[in-house]
Amino acid sequence: MAERVVVPEDRRQRRRPTKHGAVLSERLIVETALRLVAQHGAEALSVRRLGAALGADPSALYRYFRNTDALLLALADELIGRAQEGWAVTGDWRADLRAIGLRIHASYRSNPQAALLASHRTTGRPHETRAVEAILGILRSGGFPDALAVRIYHAFVDQALAFAAQDAAALALPRAAQDADADVWHAVYGRLSADTHPNIAATFPLLAADMCDSGYPFALELMLGAVTALRPAADGD
Repeated sequence: MAERVVVPEDRRQRRRPTKHGAVLSERLIVETALRLVAQHGAEALSVRRLGAALGADPSALYRYFRNTDALLLALADELIGRAQEGWAVTGDWRADLRAIGLRIHASYRSNPQAALLASHRTTGRPHETRAVEAILGILRSGGFPDALAVRIYHAFVDQALAFAAQDAAALALPRAAQDADADVWHAVYGRLSADTHPNIAATFPLLAADMCDSGYPFALELMLGAVTALRPAADGD
């Protein structure tokens, strides 16, 4: 997509329905793009495919997004927004961080193909700015000085997104490749001798079971424990 001038928000709505009977909107485009990426991977993120899926002239998409990168940022922001749906701060900083971390991770894992494209991007869009504001607010209200709150925020978000990207990459593999990777634990590690690999042999049943799922929930608990140790003591603590 070439660079185009974005039409102001109040002039964007298409007056006529698309061939599929829907009124074109930014949200409809984003939802359709997510569905196409989930089905066909990154190559689906094109004006031609989106136009065909929407039943609209591809050029109409330029009224909403100036290029495919702008659309990609909107997809990334949508994943962040979905993570926040139904979430509210409770005032318990540790519980609140745990909840939003798990939600972010789950949102990306539920959309692995889009996560591969978007987990490393900074959108600057409303869902992301709301999340940044909320997480910093949790930390500052929890008694962390601003400089420390910022550093914890940075590590916290990077951890969540790094695990999300890794897990999404695994989930985006063809099913045969996923099964082959899982089989390695039994086909290779399960057969290693205690004479040559005593630690693997001793822990194998636990190791094989644990490696079947994401390491993020436990890593998050480790981070929260470290953050707790860094928190300055407050009156009444």
